[in-house]
Amino acid sequence: MELDPLLDDRGTRIIVCCGAGGVGKTTTAAALGVRAAERGRRVVVLTIDPARRLAQSMGIDSLDNTPRKVDGIKGSDGGELHAMMLDMKRTFDEIVEAHADPERARAILENPFYQSLSAGFAGTQEYMAMEKLGQLRARDEWDLIVVDTPPSRSALDFLDAPKRLGSFLDGKFIKLLMAPAKVGGRAGMKFLNVGMSMMTGTLGKLLGGQFLKDVQTFVAAMDTMFGGFRTRADATYRLLQAPGTAFLVVATPERDALREAAYFVERLAAEEMPLAGLVLNRVHGSGAARLSAERARAAAENLEEGRIVDQGDGKAGLRGSPATGPDPEHEPNDLATAAASSVPEAAPTAEPAAQETDVRLLTAGLLRLHAERMRVLAREQRTRDRFTALHPEVAVTEVAALPGDVHDLAGLRAIGDRLTAGRMPSA
Repeated sequence: MELDPLLDDRGTRIIVCCGAGGVGKTTTAAALGVRAAERGRRVVVLTIDPARRLAQSMGIDSLDNTPRKVDGIKGSDGGELHAMMLDMKRTFDEIVEAHADPERARAILENPFYQSLSAGFAGTQEYMAMEKLGQLRARDEWDLIVVDTPPSRSALDFLDAPKRLGSFLDGKFIKLLMAPAKVGGRAGMKFLNVGMSMMTGTLGKLLGGQFLKDVQTFVAAMDTMFGGFRTRADATYRLLQAPGTAFLVVATPERDALREAAYFVERLAAEEMPLAGLVLNRVHGSGAARLSAERARAAAENLEEGRIVDQGDGKAGLRGSPATGPDPEHEPNDLATAAASSVPEAAPTAEPAAQETDVRLLTAGLLRLHAERMRVLAREQRTRDRFTALHPEVAVTEVAALPGDVHDLAGLRAIGDRLTAGRMPSA
């Protein structure tokens, strides 16, 4: 997958980083934002990460619901980077304030049921992320918006949230509670008393009379806004399907993460949403991949037991030694052979036997670490192969695992370099 052309294309207006939780979506989104800004784009990164790592890596004290410019960006041609973190409740409040008159807005904002709904109703965070995306796109202040989707239980929650909230607003319970408001005045109260007396008695026992009253008051105040929620959700959904949007599914080379990625790829195809490809994050590698796990483990066992490493059947010397001649199947600088041959070369000390034992055991430990690393590489390769066999049409870029966490712009640039240089290994 070629990411630089995607970032440079002025027709690309929205990039959505999605995937399971804990796979590096936030870091990927931030790294893409930094790289795009330094290549001349005016970028805003919208994150929903409560850990606030994005703010720290960009040198900002804190992020909130307002985009803030990031200093230290080496942008060309007017390139800039802004970042913000979704404040779910504040976004909900802004919607109320923008679409209701001041008196009704105050009644809604002070309503206990609304306060509970805006702070933690299932799916509200994902829906508000969609709302904020629509707001940013409408402002036309940035030519690229990078979205870090919420850390949901399922990556599909981001796409399902508008429909779930619409189902809630269209539900029979809400419609029943809205009926008195639609009738209005005393007639409405009469309808409420007559038509809902049995239901309110039962619900009052289950939910509490005050809670039910708060819900009814909330529904009456929000009645005129319900249609707006659905309209904006539909508009944002169409925006996600537009040619200027690109989805990047982020995963790690682990079974659960790639299974979630496969579900998302299939869902995007079903919804006709543009998929740019898969970012395979935290891929491990080795500079000594020619030394297999089996040979490394065998060499470690020989060292630990004091035997000669890599000895062939019926031979007393090391392979490749003057006594036996070169081994055509293995290079003389193989790690296992080099480790073994280095043991007798240890510098003499007051306790040469102890020195030799220490070197031998240390080398054996390193060989076992290498064997474990090779097992990890083999497992990751099998997992990748299963995904690519299932979805051969999906372009993939690999991001090599870093030795530490990303905590500054330099680290984000390093991730950006890996994102744009990553390649799937040739078959």
